[in-house]
Amino acid sequence: MSDQALQDQVRRYYEGRLRQHGATARGVDWNSESSQQLRFQQLEPLWVAEPGASLIDYGCGYGALAGYLRGRGHHGSYTGFDLSPEMAEAARQHNRGLADCRWTASRSDLRPADYAVASGIFNVKLDAADTDWRAYVRRTIADLAALGQRGFAFNALTSYSDREKQRPDLHYADPLDLFDHCQRTFGRFVALAHDYPLYEFTLLVRMPH
Repeated sequence: MSDQALQDQVRRYYEGRLRQHGATARGVDWNSESSQQLRFQQLEPLWVAEPGASLIDYGCGYGALAGYLRGRGHHGSYTGFDLSPEMAEAARQHNRGLADCRWTASRSDLRPADYAVASGIFNVKLDAADTDWRAYVRRTIADLAALGQRGFAFNALTSYSDREKQRPDLHYADPLDLFDHCQRTFGRFVALAHDYPLYEFTLLVRMPH
């Protein structure tokens, strides 16, 4: 399955969630706002010491990270990118009044920033073949690396989740495989967080200067 076909399928899925639940955690398929905040906390070490750093939110949904950032003192430029024009517009409306934030549904609009982050974009594979989805994940990680000049971060559901609770429409990534891939491909400054109470992990990659 081509990247475009994968993306179209996922875009339609999330647009359905948005129409059903609006600009809420449920509207981007998270169980709760508290779990969403916990995910943001795992990504935060990437930029926390640099509140003026520029940031790309890759797969921004309705832009919840933008409000979180501003609430934590971040004042660097923020760009939210989502495959869905409906979602990008929902983010724009949800975050009216936030300074130095912009939104787009076009990858061609993006220019490299200090950091690029992605939260939750690798989880919902629907009926895509595992091999196709794993290859897509790696290509998307490479795109994050291209956009984050000083580093990037992402999270994914973990393959260490209880087997009987795993769903066939979701992708459970091997954290050790992706850690190894990132370290071999992008340099040795890689951190893996697997110690927070969700069935997932977060990888932070700092690019050598």
